[in-house]
Amino acid sequence: MKKKNIEFWIVTGLSGAGKSQAINCFEDFGFFCVDNLPIALMPKMVELCASSGRPLQRVALGIDIREGGFLRDFFETVENVRKQGVDCRILFLDADDKSLFRRFSETRRRHPLGLSVRRGVEEERKRLLKIKEHANKIVDTSAMTLSDLKQTLARILKAPAAQQDMHISVLSFGFKYGLPVESDLVWDVRFIPNPNYIDGLREKTGLHKAVKRYVLNTPQAVRFAKKFFALVFNSLPHYAKEGKSYLTIAIGCTGGRHRSVVLAEALTEQLNHKGIQADVHHRDIDR
Repeated sequence: MKKKNIEFWIVTGLSGAGKSQAINCFEDFGFFCVDNLPIALMPKMVELCASSGRPLQRVALGIDIREGGFLRDFFETVENVRKQGVDCRILFLDADDKSLFRRFSETRRRHPLGLSVRRGVEEERKRLLKIKEHANKIVDTSAMTLSDLKQTLARILKAPAAQQDMHISVLSFGFKYGLPVESDLVWDVRFIPNPNYIDGLREKTGLHKAVKRYVLNTPQAVRFAKKFFALVFNSLPHYAKEGKSYLTIAIGCTGGRHRSVVLAEALTEQLNHKGIQADVHHRDIDR
């Protein structure tokens, strides 16, 4: 790959202005991201991007005040990278003092310069002023939610719509084995008649046609599935608007082998049918 084909972003700015969140957004948009990379390694990173077996076209590096040679070597290194023909741009994240003070207070973090928050912010502004003046894009996050930040970066990066879509993971489980810790939403389907008490179905799982037919033909499941699926479809755009890139929907029954499996499979099928990226996992199906 020619180096001029590499889109290379340096993500920097004031501590507390949202650099880590921005790096996560870049990753969601298909960038290869490295946070807190030493400045001296940036040219080597460019070489690796161009010469690797699977060349990396879009790269974002998070660099902040904690990097020892940050100010001393920054501009020289960036200029050397650009001389190699790399499209190297700087994104600077800023925020007003009030917002920064509040964020440090909420997280109870110390300022990385080791000073009080107020003195740290003042000193950091002075040290980063020149970099801010040379930034290609400056984003003020003072009044931004994560969703606002992601939408702003999507416009700056011209991120393809497909890369902004949320990925859905549907998970079946058994309540007797505990709740899945990774779940964003949990639904209990233990009110649906249990195939475990039906001769000929007990040893089968929800992946078997006979079990699927039994569960989905019960009046309880018919009414539930219609309303449940509609609720999920109506909610997804709002989760995406809030900046969620991944959503795990967990569906549980008693043992996680019959009812939850059937409903998880049915929901995933409906999501994929509507063009929504989703996969399904059955945590307890083999227990």
